Amino acid sequence: MAEAPPWTVLFVPAVVGVLALAAASGSALLAAVSAGRRLALNEAATPVRESVRLLMTQRRTTVVPDSLLWRVGGAGIVIVALLAALVVPLGDRVVLDLPVGIVWFNAMEVLLWVLVWMTGWGGNSAYSLVGGYRFLAQGLAYELPLMLALITAGLGAGSLRVADVVAAQQDLWFVVEMPVAFIVYLVGVVGFSFWGPLAAPVGADLAGGVTAELSGVDRLVFLAGRYLMVTVGAAFAVPLFLGGGAGPLFPGPVWTVVKTVAVLGLLVWVRWRVPLVRVDRFVEIAWVVLIPLILVQTLATSLLVLARA
Repeated sequence: MAEAPPWTVLFVPAVVGVLALAAASGSALLAAVSAGRRLALNEAATPVRESVRLLMTQRRTTVVPDSLLWRVGGAGIVIVALLAALVVPLGDRVVLDLPVGIVWFNAMEVLLWVLVWMTGWGGNSAYSLVGGYRFLAQGLAYELPLMLALITAGLGAGSLRVADVVAAQQDLWFVVEMPVAFIVYLVGVVGFSFWGPLAAPVGADLAGGVTAELSGVDRLVFLAGRYLMVTVGAAFAVPLFLGGGAGPLFPGPVWTVVKTVAVLGLLVWVRWRVPLVRVDRFVEIAWVVLIPLILVQTLATSLLVLARA
């Protein structure tokens, strides 16, 4: 896998942004279905209308907020999502071909802990603060299973370089060899995107939680970062478990986008079809169910690698 030319540094965010907008439109359509409304073409344009509305809305403020933390936290999520996207290959090209690309992605995702908490703290509001701490508690639950899922994919390839992981799937995709790791990884994506069943940090019972005091451009940037993170998470599943850009007839970049859209569609469906899980219940599920399962998967992958040696 070759490093992409410098201009692709701009192209990758554009692709990720388009897919994130598509995810927002699909989510709006499913929201309409869940609410029992008749589907109309304008439902798909809801994200665009909402973006324009937020751009025109005046920012609110609270009493003695920490404005620096508040603004850096929200904007930082967008930056982290785009940095994570740099190691996602588009076909046989990648912007940042690091020997530890999996670790880079994991590091960018871990930064969300700080950024979401900063956003919750900076507003100087009880609701947003509780939402920030909910995300930290949720992170303690999903992070270890997610790290083990990433390590399992690297173990199967014998490398932490994303290109090597893709090359190791020429004969059989890792989603077949390690289905538990794939499922646990997707749970991790739902977790770090505080999405669907794991959206307690922005829950309605907290008047929006972390986003309770966000308005105008601040709210738009924060929500954009959230959609970018779920999109990048879906895109990274393609080289890790779905063979990267491998596929018949069409070139690699097309297959990468198609597979990303498929995973993203699944995550959008999960958002509106799986009920909200309380953070304390999810912690119990993660430590009692997910961690033992992924450890067994890692052991099975290790034995398989030894058998091939």
